[in-house]
Amino acid sequence: MAAPGSDIEHGFPHLDTVRAAITALYHRLSRDTVDTFGVSVLPGDVAFADQDDLYLGVQRVARVMVQHLRLPDARMIVSFREMRHAGNVELAAGPEYFIELNSRFKTHRRDIGAALAHEVTHVYLHRLDLSFPGTRDNEILTDTTAAYLGTGWLLLDAYRQDSVSSQKLGYLTPEEFGYVLAMRALLFDEDPSPWFTSPQAYEAYTKGLELARREQARPPLTAAGWTGRRRYAKDRRAAQSGHPSPTGGDYAFEAGPPLSVSFPCPTCRQRIRVPVRGRLRARCGLCRTVLECDT
Repeated sequence: MAAPGSDIEHGFPHLDTVRAAITALYHRLSRDTVDTFGVSVLPGDVAFADQDDLYLGVQRVARVMVQHLRLPDARMIVSFREMRHAGNVELAAGPEYFIELNSRFKTHRRDIGAALAHEVTHVYLHRLDLSFPGTRDNEILTDTTAAYLGTGWLLLDAYRQDSVSSQKLGYLTPEEFGYVLAMRALLFDEDPSPWFTSPQAYEAYTKGLELARREQARPPLTAAGWTGRRRYAKDRRAAQSGHPSPTGGDYAFEAGPPLSVSFPCPTCRQRIRVPVRGRLRARCGLCRTVLECDT
């Protein structure tokens, strides 16, 4: 995880990997399993007061993460040591997993839940045998999974910045965390914003939510706005005339017959192909989302 106090990157530089991670989750878990994570870890379940015993409290929060991710026989043994990163987990056959947290969390207990959300998600993905090649992409997969399955809002809430100090946990930018949380919120009708104690986290969430909502209103979806529909109609006429399919948008026309258009599902990002024949209803074969289209 990113070192606290390091320079904080903003925007959506890892968006392609984040979207690929969401698609990979649906491929590995199925929509039915994803739906079992419809309720996030609640703030009261991971609250950590200064007067709480450090090690008992850490074990309690670790159990919350284990139970949320359905790891009934996984035992987390947590210790603290000086290190550059926020945490580390030893991935072995189990059932015991050894997690090390940065010693700074002994006095910054409010963020222990965030650190454990990331490390326990590593264990979850290890047991799923789901990984991406390369450390960077695999860490992005871990952050995305934590956020999408209901523990990672804590990672965004750990983002704080003022004139003299800054902190961010995880490999995603704050806005990318906001995007994944927004994708989850739109799926489950769950609003995480009241849980944020960090004003910067709330701002990042709203930026991610704006992007997620725009993705749900892009052609050929009927929710697309007038500007998008006009551009789509122009591109469709070009494709029908035999010109190369336009690039630069989410959709792409494919020669027939019949002419078809492909576009990413706004829920799981799997590409969907449908015929160009006006209004129709499409069903994503991966996440089973039903989409109203005007092709």
